Amino acid sequence: MKQRELHRFALEDAAIFKKKLLSFFKSEKHLVYLESNQGNLKHDTYETLIGVGAIDSITCKTGKAFEQLAAFKREYKDWMFGFLGYDLKNELEYLKTEKQDLLEFPDLSFFVPELVFEISPNELKLHSFITSQPAAQKLISKIETHSLTSFKKVIRPVPLKARDTKEDYLNKAHTFLDHIRRGDIYEANFCTQFYAQEVELDTQKAFHELNQISEPPFAVYARFNEHYAICASPERYLKKTDRQLVSQPIKGTARRSAHLVEDEKLKELLFHDPKERSENVMIVDLVRNDLSKTAVKGSVQVEELFGMYAFKQVHQMISTVVSQLDSKYDSIDAITSTFPMGSMTGAPKISAMEIIEQNESFKRGLYSGAIGYFTPQDDFDFNVVIRTILYNEKSKSLSFSVGSAITAAAVPEKEYEECFLKAKALIEVLALQGVYFD
Repeated sequence: MKQRELHRFALEDAAIFKKKLLSFFKSEKHLVYLESNQGNLKHDTYETLIGVGAIDSITCKTGKAFEQLAAFKREYKDWMFGFLGYDLKNELEYLKTEKQDLLEFPDLSFFVPELVFEISPNELKLHSFITSQPAAQKLISKIETHSLTSFKKVIRPVPLKARDTKEDYLNKAHTFLDHIRRGDIYEANFCTQFYAQEVELDTQKAFHELNQISEPPFAVYARFNEHYAICASPERYLKKTDRQLVSQPIKGTARRSAHLVEDEKLKELLFHDPKERSENVMIVDLVRNDLSKTAVKGSVQVEELFGMYAFKQVHQMISTVVSQLDSKYDSIDAITSTFPMGSMTGAPKISAMEIIEQNESFKRGLYSGAIGYFTPQDDFDFNVVIRTILYNEKSKSLSFSVGSAITAAAVPEKEYEECFLKAKALIEVLALQGVYFD
């Protein structure tokens, strides 16, 4: 396969250009837009990275999906954008999923993009097979002069439904606590789903509004044919740069306040909360164990423990764990030894996933999986798919899911409240398009 050319352009207004780019490629069936919002998390590489168009693509069900992805990567050795669904766990461990997925997302999907846009505040880099600078400039000029299309108007209101009633949720939370008391697990991430059908969703409008409300470091707008992900994730699953691996699990969430003194108090309460700290330590230990499977001996380190990060909607407690990938392992090995993210499963990991499957009322699908990219150098970066609206344009169905960690100290009513805190921005955005609670 021939090599891509790199073309550079000055940008006067990156924010407007990004909006025009998304609108310009609105009909493109393969697109992944990754936005850091100039986040304050360490280890970021790109402010904005976008893959557009598919030279080739791969879509798999769980079974031999990672094997097929590895073969696809060997064939191209190029940029790839895509996602890993949660239920790939079933080919990594002796697990199964029997629940139905309303949106019918594949378990894995990646594409080799025709165009890769790398955008910083004052510069655009285009990685493409366009050979001449004038030809590349012509494309950029078309995007810059593109007129932003108006968003769809709400045709009719649609009810948003809960997969679990509050009573159902509380009963299941108590079931998790029973497992903890018996010693089956000591933590599990218990999730619930909200969904709507017959929805005419303007996906780009939803993305722009969600991103404006949240400004998370791992925002995503992704389209894979009829499947869309509109994501405001604050969490990194795993990043590889050369031989270094970085994972940044989140455990610990508190609301923000418009009043500075109260906001600082909420942050301090979260930092010193024994339940939140114990949750975080449990998952840090799990991530350390996962990374150790492919690490150079002695290289697994906790770079930051209980890091406090403020986002528009919430305060989050984030830890950073790093390792050096042993030379006998590659990028796929790094992923298969750590997937799914420990913060979305629990500990011990396999037991937690089994109990989650027994008690949750929906198939997670892409939720709590990962979206990201591989570079031609075999580096990668993937988020955790949380705070995300998933939409199937063909069936006109959407869903979003939220969860919280159940430990021995958990109070089910408070965990239920935390779910709605995490869902707040998603509910606001959907309400603007006529999708609302009865």
